[in-house]
Amino acid sequence: MKALRNYLDKIKPNFEEGGKFHAFRSVFDGFETFLFVPNTTSKSGTHIHDAIDSKRIMSMVVIALIPALLFGMYNVGYQHYKATGLLETAGFWALFGYGFLAVLPKIIVSYVVGLGIEFVVAQWKKEEIQEGFLVSGILIPMIVPVECPLWMLAIATAFSVIFAKEVFGGTGMNVFNVALITRAFLFFAYPTKMSGDTVWVSGDSIFGLGQTVDGLTVATPLGIAKTSPVAPDFSWDMVTGLIPGSIGETSVIAIAIGAVILLWTGIASWKTMFSVFVGGALMAWIFNVAGPDTAVAHMPWYEHIMLGGFCFGAVFMATDPVTSARTETGKYIYGLLIGAMAIIIRVLNPGYPEGMMLAILLMNIFAPLIDYCVVQGNINRRAKRVSAK
Repeated sequence: MKALRNYLDKIKPNFEEGGKFHAFRSVFDGFETFLFVPNTTSKSGTHIHDAIDSKRIMSMVVIALIPALLFGMYNVGYQHYKATGLLETAGFWALFGYGFLAVLPKIIVSYVVGLGIEFVVAQWKKEEIQEGFLVSGILIPMIVPVECPLWMLAIATAFSVIFAKEVFGGTGMNVFNVALITRAFLFFAYPTKMSGDTVWVSGDSIFGLGQTVDGLTVATPLGIAKTSPVAPDFSWDMVTGLIPGSIGETSVIAIAIGAVILLWTGIASWKTMFSVFVGGALMAWIFNVAGPDTAVAHMPWYEHIMLGGFCFGAVFMATDPVTSARTETGKYIYGLLIGAMAIIIRVLNPGYPEGMMLAILLMNIFAPLIDYCVVQGNINRRAKRVSAK
């Protein structure tokens, strides 16, 4: 690391004002501060100095996402080999290798498009490169089906970075979760590539791995519950994640590992996370007791929690510190409403088997209002105590 530090110090003058590469100063600064903690501090004003900055926080979230990403790669290969009838002849590395090669282009496209826009905006504004897309860039490929075309992913990523982030002022100023706006754009602009039974399994051979088969179809458990009179039976595959679904959303175990990392490091709020699960379980129980006579309404609450993007959304999306509620009481309210709304959308919307995306985006809108009401309530209570004296 010392050699790398010395090399960066050697070339740094080229990127400073007057250097031959000064036009790329913000790009160099972004890479330098990603590799090393800056050694400069504020000279005036009131500031809180901490040992961790936003880049380190974003890096920790990426680390927490790795278990779900790696399992998602394996599951992509597993679903392909299972659908083509080759599962019994394939080993672990064949399954993982196939999934890795299928998912890697999506990660590359997401980062190239998103970070490319971030670099251009930083150069145009003559500001530092903002680090928020470190997380969004890996979230986006994890919440789409494996058959989502790369060009669609590129358009949706560009749209979300520009219109859901940069127009609001960049990292820390966005109202909506950037990754979920990408998914929403894809869902409403290209619905046939985001739902149905033809998007969850890859039908191509990749560098000699797998087999090219046209017209592979497989439905998610939630999709089956929407079209079948009987809810799917519980299976341990729902826990391990060996079921069709978006790339990173299927494994409860892998997501739980990420949750432990986020909670242990204090990056995510346990109040928000816990409340989402409570709200979802409570609403699912209510529909079990007094809901419509449909399979999805009578699914056990624990199946609702395990299936679809519920766990992934609760752990990695609802806890986004920028777009979620920030007051301590508000976190409980925010999480409860997300969990309840996700189940309501699943059960009562006949054309949409999933509900987590819309629930979180809806509550992103109301998070500031929730915080305002909590703060105002505290002010009013204190004012009453003072007047009573």
